[in-house]
Amino acid sequence: MSRRLLHQPMGVVSVTRESRGGVGQQREQVGALGFHGKKVIGVPAAADPIDDLLARYGGEPGALIPLLQKVQERYGYLKGCHIQQIARFLKLSPSEVYGVLTFYAQFRLTPPGRTHVRVCQGTACHVRGGKRILQELESVLNVRAGSTSEDFEYSLEKIACFGACSLAPVVVVGSEVHGRMTPQKVRKLFEGNGRRLTEEKRLEAVQGGGE
Repeated sequence: MSRRLLHQPMGVVSVTRESRGGVGQQREQVGALGFHGKKVIGVPAAADPIDDLLARYGGEPGALIPLLQKVQERYGYLKGCHIQQIARFLKLSPSEVYGVLTFYAQFRLTPPGRTHVRVCQGTACHVRGGKRILQELESVLNVRAGSTSEDFEYSLEKIACFGACSLAPVVVVGSEVHGRMTPQKVRKLFEGNGRRLTEEKRLEAVQGGGE
């Protein structure tokens, strides 16, 4: 039995399973692949139910962004099957939907990590070293901003502003806000292999991290 990728238009790749036995071949579509740049991820052949979300909006193209937001809110990221369903509902091509969701940084095409790490890049954070904090997080967690680590442990996201400028620069890990961050404090919050420190060590790092 073999598996191969059949390239199709509009950024969608199908996976087929071929079995040879007796006369002829049997093909079964087992899934679809949505891709973002060079990263390809599998999605289920059966479409996730989003009919209730579609029903909230008319079939006008102006509903595209709100729909993408609602679907991502439910499933954590946007799969190939979501793109196809939304495109069909709004009478758009999948490539048009894909073009919009890849234009806006808020949309994800990969599953989110178990821990969501956000780093503020607003004006106050920027002038107080926010870019260095982001670079340190990318290095420590071994993941680029806007992506998920290969082990799905962490997602790293840049945020325009948290509204906590007095604490700049700010990093949010899950629901925990960490202010006045430095590269040293980032390294103390996370082990070198990207695993989270124990709660006791983490609190000690936050309270006593060097500048």
